[in-house]
Order: sequence, then C-alpha cells, then structure tokens
Amino acid sequence: MSADRPEQNMSSGSGRWVLLAVGAGTFMSALDGSVVNAILPVLRAELRADVATIEWVVTVYLLTVSGLLLGFGRLGDTRGHKRVYVLGFGGFVVSSALCGLSPGVGALIAFRALQAVGAAMVLSNSAAILTGSFPPERRGRVLGLQAMMTYLGLILGPSLGGWLTQHLGWRSVFYMNLPVGLFAMGLSLRFVPRDAPTGLDEPFDWTGAGLFLTGMVALLLGLNQGHAWGWSSPGIVGLLAGATVVLGAFLALEWRLRAPMLDLSLFEDVTFRAASATALLNYICIYSLVFLLPFYLLQARGLNPARAGLLLTAQPAVMMVAAPLSGSLSDRIGSRWPAMVGMAVLSGGLLLLSRLGVSTPMSHVAVGLAVCGLGAGIFIAPNNSALLGAAPRHRQGIASGVLATSRYAGMALGVGLSGAIFTTMLAGHAEPDSAEALTRAVSRGFQVASALAALGVFAAAVRARRPNGAGR
Repeated sequence: MSADRPEQNMSSGSGRWVLLAVGAGTFMSALDGSVVNAILPVLRAELRADVATIEWVVTVYLLTVSGLLLGFGRLGDTRGHKRVYVLGFGGFVVSSALCGLSPGVGALIAFRALQAVGAAMVLSNSAAILTGSFPPERRGRVLGLQAMMTYLGLILGPSLGGWLTQHLGWRSVFYMNLPVGLFAMGLSLRFVPRDAPTGLDEPFDWTGAGLFLTGMVALLLGLNQGHAWGWSSPGIVGLLAGATVVLGAFLALEWRLRAPMLDLSLFEDVTFRAASATALLNYICIYSLVFLLPFYLLQARGLNPARAGLLLTAQPAVMMVAAPLSGSLSDRIGSRWPAMVGMAVLSGGLLLLSRLGVSTPMSHVAVGLAVCGLGAGIFIAPNNSALLGAAPRHRQGIASGVLATSRYAGMALGVGLSGAIFTTMLAGHAEPDSAEALTRAVSRGFQVASALAALGVFAAAVRARRPNGAGR
C-alpha cells in the first residue's frame, strides 16, 4: 500500500468523511437521473418539443456516460483517481447550471451530453476510491453503504423533482445539483486521500478510447431505439452491425497494446469474469422491470402517475435497507452465497410479477417489487466487492469502469430485450391496446427476466478462493 493512499478504518473520522464524500456524489448522480426521467412530460410541454426529441434529453446522457466510463477509469489509474473524480464534480456542477439556463431543447440536449462527461468521471472512479481507501475486510460494508446512497437518490428523485418543478419550475431541478455537488466536491478535496498514479510512464490509449466510445454509442443506441424504430429497420441493423465491427476492432487492439484502456487479462481471473457477467445479468433484469411495470400500472390498470410512482418506490426502498446489511455479511462469509441468494430471490420476485392479471391486487404488485428489491439489494454489494477485489491495485480504475459499464450496458440491454418482447407480444394480439394484451406482454417479459436471473445464480456461484475479504 502506497503511503500516499492510506487505508481508512471504517470507525475512524477520516474514513467516514471519505465515505460521505463518495456517497454524496453517488446520491447526486442517482437523484439527477431519476429526477430528469420523471419530468420529461413537463420538459416536453415547456420547451415545445415532440416526444422523439425530448427523449434525447435522457438518451444522450445514457450514451455519453456509457461510452466514457472505461476511458475515465483508465485515466484515473494513470493520473490519479482523486484528480479525475474532483474534476468530474466540477464539470458536473457547471454543466448542471448550463442545463438550467438552456434557452431551448437543443441547448438542453447539448448540455446534458456535457453533464454526462462529468458524471462519467465521477462514476468511473468512485468505487476505485473506496476500494483503495478501506481495507479488504471492510469493502463489502462500504460498497453496500454506497449502494444505499444510490437507492436513496432513486427514491427521492421523482417526488422531489415533482415538487421542485411544481413550485419553482423545471430549471430548479438542474440548479439543485449545485449545492449538493459543491458540498461533495469540498468534502472530496478535503478528505479523499491523494493517490499516487500508477501508470505515468504508460501512454493513454486514445485509439482504444475512441473505438470503445463509437462502438458503445452505436450498440446502446440500437438497443435503446430498437423497439421504437423496428428491429429489422435499416437504421437499427446498421447500428448493431457497425457496433459489432467497431467493438471487435477495439478488442483486437486491446490484446496487442502494452498499456491498453481495457486490460483484458483481468478477465482471465475467474472471479472477475463471473462477477462482471453476473452484474450485467442483474442490471438487465432490474431494468426490464423498470421498463415493463409502468405499462402494466398506467395503461393496463389505469393508475395515475402519482400512485404508480409511490408503488414503484417499494423496490429501491427495500434495496436501500438490504444492500449495506448484505455488504457487511459478505465481509465475514465471502461473496459467493450472498450473490447466489440475491439472484435467486430476484428470480423469484420476477416470477411472482409474471403472474400479474388484469385484476391482481396492488398488494401483490408491492410484494413482488419488494422481493425483487430484496434480491437485488442482497446481490449488488457482495458482487461489486468480489469484482473489485479480483483486480490488482494498479487496475482498480479499469475494474471500476467495467463495473459502471455493466450497469449502463445492462440498462440498455434490459430495455431493448424487454421492449422487443413487449412489442412482439402486442403485435400478435388481436386487440393490442387492451388490458389483457398489455398484461400478457408484460408477464412474458418478466418470465424471460426471471430465467436470466436464474442463470445468474449459476454465474454467481463461480468464485476463486481468496483471502478473507478479498473478493471471495
């Protein structure tokens, strides 16, 4: 351990401040994403934009973050995680102010892309900072507390965004990031230990960064828009084919370089490989649920948005409680069993939701959401700890980038897969707008997601034997 990067004791004052600094950034990122998603109808009306255009306020953010996570993770390894993290905060705060000042929808979309650059710098280095600042035997607990801050942001976002928009206007949603971001940046400057860069003599892989950004943008755009444009449309086929070629070229390049942006040798470790795959499956399942259930609640059952939104908070609320407890447990018994149990519970929750009907009591929906939240909460912190613990110290930025990329890729894959199932099922029904057709389409999507979560149980079982707390 470098003297420039002392490990903190969880009970020490400095350790708590590091966790608070990173947790505040995690909370801000989750809060911003959930708030903006919730006010899209207001933005559409205020900015006089059509649905296809206003969706780019969210889409451009998703695409930009996903394409930059690995590059900024690698930059953190070579130039220092704290430096990249704090610069990202500064960029996020400035771009949030610019979003609030946007004169029209075009400017808002452009500033959201700029905001995503700052978010990628923060997200790709936060886990690496925590991993380097705390000893291995505390990693699960710390990552669980970080996950709790994510879910707290997801819970508060829609209601807080609605209140701010109603009383202060939509611009206040973006201005809200200024005090939170400045507070977190101040904490980070004061308390996050300065880490010694590990690869100053290694050149940054600009070609690889460009190929990855291009390939990921094409892939995620194709998956995100496939159900809207049509999976056999020339645009989607071209995007997916182009993504395959570009990402294939990226992987071929990374194998040959001495200092690659993505160190593929990390995947030779069975734990890293399995934890990455299981994280991807978990996020596919979670975002399939996030995409499908509102169709059931709003269209098939006719709930108003406020009641549906309140019901949907059951999932992140349970996740917020379960994540730190499971993280602490994994510090004592390892990651294998919590990760397996978490994916199994998630599979059971999705299977429970697949049995929804046109007159199912809302208590059944709440229980299904709570079970899914419990499974995801049990799974995430132990699996994250295993993935980061399997990477060497000088590759923590890359590992953190892989972890964050799995989330955003899983988000796009979950929406794309569930959207394809949903639209295919509706197209084959005589009355596609009926409650029965909508319910059946949603149920089939949950069945597929449940099967993927069950597959994740087997992937989660693959772990190498490691010393206590080191990602077992």
